[in-house]
Amino acid sequence: MTLWMVRSASGGRLADEFVEKGVVALGASPIGDLACFSDKQGILDALEQLRPDFKPGKLQAAASQWIRFRDEIQPGDKVITYDSSRRVYHVGEISSDYQHEPGIVAEFQHFRSVEWKGEVDRDVLSARARNSLGSTLTLFRIPDDVAEEILGALSGQPAPASGHEGAESAEDEDEDALLEGYRSRALEIIKDRINRLGHRQMEHLVAGVLRSMGYKTRVSREGSDLGVDILASPDGFGFESPRIIVEVKHRSGTAIGSKDIRNLVGGRHASDKGLFVSTGGFTKDARYEADRANIPLMLWDLDDLVQALIENYDNADQETRTLIPLTRLFWPV
Repeated sequence: MTLWMVRSASGGRLADEFVEKGVVALGASPIGDLACFSDKQGILDALEQLRPDFKPGKLQAAASQWIRFRDEIQPGDKVITYDSSRRVYHVGEISSDYQHEPGIVAEFQHFRSVEWKGEVDRDVLSARARNSLGSTLTLFRIPDDVAEEILGALSGQPAPASGHEGAESAEDEDEDALLEGYRSRALEIIKDRINRLGHRQMEHLVAGVLRSMGYKTRVSREGSDLGVDILASPDGFGFESPRIIVEVKHRSGTAIGSKDIRNLVGGRHASDKGLFVSTGGFTKDARYEADRANIPLMLWDLDDLVQALIENYDNADQETRTLIPLTRLFWPV
C-alpha cells in the first residue's frame, strides 16, 4: 500500500478545510500550472525568478515536493493530514490526478481531490509510528509498517504490541533517541554554518563569544598580528589580569600541530593566559605541547567553540548573533 502525508501548513490549522473541500493542496508561490513544466529543473528555474529571497536549499526542497505531488502520487493512494489542534490524523484516498486552481484552500494552488474516510487519534499510535510522522516535510511517503498501523487504527485495530513487558519504558527510550537525533543534527548544522564563515568573521565570532563570557576584546587589524588575533581582558587593553592571548586558525580538516602551539606561547609574560581556537582540531602532539606550555593554555576545537557559543548565547551582542543566528528551543525532558 502507498500512504502519503500532506501537511496543511500553518501548524495543521487548515486540516479541517482540506476535509471540508475534499482535497489535499500545497504551493503558495504563483508559479502557475505544474503541468506546464517538463521536469523538476523547469519548476526550479521558475521558482528562482519568483522567489529570489529563497535560499538554494529551500528552492530545491520546494521544487522536489511539487514534482512529487504532480507525478508520484496516484489515484487510489491513501493520504493523511494532521490536525495539530485536535491531535488527529485525517485519513483519505486520492481520487484525482494533479489539478491546478489558485485559492482552492487559502493561498494554495496545486491540489488533488480526496475521499476522506475518517480520523485516527495520535495517542493510539505506537511510538514508532508517531516518530515516523514527525518529519517537518510538507509531503512524504510513510513507511509501509506505519501505514499499515494507521489504516488498522482507522478500522479499530489496536496498535501493535511491543511483545515484551516494559513497553512504556521502551517508548520513552525511543522518544529520547529521537530527540537526541534532533539535537545532534542541530549541532552539526551550527558547525556547518561556522565553517562557512570567512577567517575574519571567525575571529570576530570568537571575540564575540569571549565578550559574552564577560571579557572585553580587541581584534587585531588585518595583516601581520605576530601570533595574536584577539586580546581579551577585563579592561579591553590588557593592563588588567587575566590577559588572554587568542590565536584563531580557521582551516577545516587541517589539524594544528605542536609547532603552532610553541609559536603562540613563546615569549609571553608569565601572567598571560592563552587560547588557541582551531576549527580543524589539534594533533595529539599539539595537545601534549599545550599541557606542558609555560603559560596556562586552553585549546578549543570546533565542538568546544560551539558549546561555548550556545552556553553564553543569551549574553551575546548583536554582532555575534548576526554571524550565527540562533533561537532558544524548549525541549522535552
